[in-house]
Amino acid sequence: MTRPPRQTHAPSQQPNGPDPIDDRFRVFNWIGIIHQLSTTRANQLLRDLPLPWPQFIVLSHLTKPSGQNRTVMQIASALQQNQPGVSKTLAALAERGAVVMEENPADARSKIIRLTPNGRQLYRAAVDRMMPYVGRAFDGWSEQDLGQLFALLDRLKVWLDDNR
Repeated sequence: MTRPPRQTHAPSQQPNGPDPIDDRFRVFNWIGIIHQLSTTRANQLLRDLPLPWPQFIVLSHLTKPSGQNRTVMQIASALQQNQPGVSKTLAALAERGAVVMEENPADARSKIIRLTPNGRQLYRAAVDRMMPYVGRAFDGWSEQDLGQLFALLDRLKVWLDDNR
């Protein structure tokens, strides 16, 4: 069943009159809502791999050059998650052969995490599974629209990362 399209409003124009909340706060609020909606849908799409969202996020991080051969603490810091939670996620990924955990020659108390070819394949399968949905989300958007959105979101992400 298809839902009717929802009416959208410019940030400062609410249906019941002006809202005293600053548009900058609204942007943060909308990003939170988008995160919740997209994470819920991604978990549905990845259920039969099975690949929960936290595992997908770790695989995504490890596919980046800056994410390769990292310690658990480095991954936890980059993802702003606690070390026990990241360790549990990595253990699940190691069990399925998506990552290997090797002794850290610089510090015997920590492990170096490395993405395996199986992990890279799993990540690619997850992206392939989500792309039809993501593609539909941007139907009708021009390359210029996407470029502007990405540039603005990147600017915000960089600021947030620099000001943790």
